[in-house]
Amino acid sequence: MARKTQGCILFDWGDTLMRDFKEFGGPMKDWPRVESIPGVGKLLATLQPDWILAIATNAEVSDEADIRAALQRADLNQFLDKVYCFKKIGYKKPSFEFFQYILDDLQLAPQLIYMVGDNYEADVLGANRFNIRAIWFNQHSLDKRENDLQRTIHAMGELPDILNGFV
Repeated sequence: MARKTQGCILFDWGDTLMRDFKEFGGPMKDWPRVESIPGVGKLLATLQPDWILAIATNAEVSDEADIRAALQRADLNQFLDKVYCFKKIGYKKPSFEFFQYILDDLQLAPQLIYMVGDNYEADVLGANRFNIRAIWFNQHSLDKRENDLQRTIHAMGELPDILNGFV
């Protein structure tokens, strides 16, 4: 894979890129309905030319092929360069092993990687332990948490401005 100019953005999968319907069981690819979070398709299309875009998920029942099949159903698969999942890595966020695997695979400095996710503990604090900057996708309240390694967004359309302001 050719290096893209900006670095890598890791996205959590459920309730960050795609809606997690709690009433459905099994792999998302088999659910009667799949749905992306509003604005995600446009966002990924905008970011994709300059960024390595990847999924970093704790999903237990889906492997990479299952995840890609679900992404395809939501017309998102073409934008994602890599998928990091529990079934591939054997560990979950916020574990040391999960993030170390990603760092080793990407061969990028932590300063060139961003994690975007809805779970503050797993996505934001887990990434921050590696000096990876993180964006908390908080669509359920007006709560904001910000410091040198953290920002908050309430809608996906806010992400490009946050990335530009993180420098």
